[in-house]
Amino acid sequence: MNTPVPTPPSTDLVGRELGSYTIERLIGQGGFSWVFVGRDKAGTPVALKVLKPQYAGDPQFETRFRNESETAAQLDHPNIIRIRAVAKSGGHVYFAMDLYADSLGARIAREGPLEEQILVPIARDIALGLAFAHERGVIHRDLKPDNILLRSDERAVISDFGIARAVSGYIASTGVNMTIGTPQYLSPEQAQGQPLDPRSDIYSLGVTLYKAAAGDVPFNHPDWFELARRHVEDPPPPLRKRRSDMSKRFERLVLKCLAKHPEDRYETARALSTELEDMRLKLQDVRGGRASPRPFGFSGTTRDTLPERTRWPLYAALAAVLGLLVGLLLRVTK
Repeated sequence: MNTPVPTPPSTDLVGRELGSYTIERLIGQGGFSWVFVGRDKAGTPVALKVLKPQYAGDPQFETRFRNESETAAQLDHPNIIRIRAVAKSGGHVYFAMDLYADSLGARIAREGPLEEQILVPIARDIALGLAFAHERGVIHRDLKPDNILLRSDERAVISDFGIARAVSGYIASTGVNMTIGTPQYLSPEQAQGQPLDPRSDIYSLGVTLYKAAAGDVPFNHPDWFELARRHVEDPPPPLRKRRSDMSKRFERLVLKCLAKHPEDRYETARALSTELEDMRLKLQDVRGGRASPRPFGFSGTTRDTLPERTRWPLYAALAAVLGLLVGLLLRVTK
């Protein structure tokens, strides 16, 4: 009787060279791969996604993984992660990509629900990245907070394009029982095994934004079939019941993304990004002071937005008026 060969622990790779990269430490793993921090020959830190041996040793899976990774590497956009190399070394299949210290998933876990003024620019960046990929025929299929990386300036970058497609193609050709995507973020079409178009990603983005705003996903259940049914049939709980400080406009945007039927969602990620950009600019105006409370009941320009050269003459005029009023009161009392 043949016994299965155990998968070597990821720690076996730490300290080894993989192509032109040196592996330093493990930072995460999924069902199919490990993710390490590594360095190239120049000392630049990178993220290395390495297929686990049971998949790297399967020619069909390896071929699909490499093909999809190479397709993703051609998506050159500031809101899509840059893949530096897709290669095989010593039996290990991997790709190297830019390294980011934070993700939306980690930030939510660390800080809890995010404020609207933080979340809207992140959502705009995600929509722009999706629009670029969709216009080139690439659907993500597994969008979720852990696949949204954050730069030091808080710009959002989408990772893991093509991984879910590689898995779904492998399942279709082999019949192997494997999980595709993340159940809490699946679109109703995915839950029913229907053909997908870019609007499936818009639904997953809606779940992601709901999670980031409310602190929890709109649908959850330990039984996969019940969870799938909820995606297909149940309306999502109103976002403002969980976060009353969220604007009605943001709630409408999220719920439109979460529409059960693709034709009821935003037609394209580009259209969604346009609305998010308008929201971002309006929120920026508020933060800039133009919507701040006006002191002393003054109904014109606020004190904080008056230039210095205008402020002092105004104060002088107010002082003169007050002086006149005091003089009149003194005359009346004599």
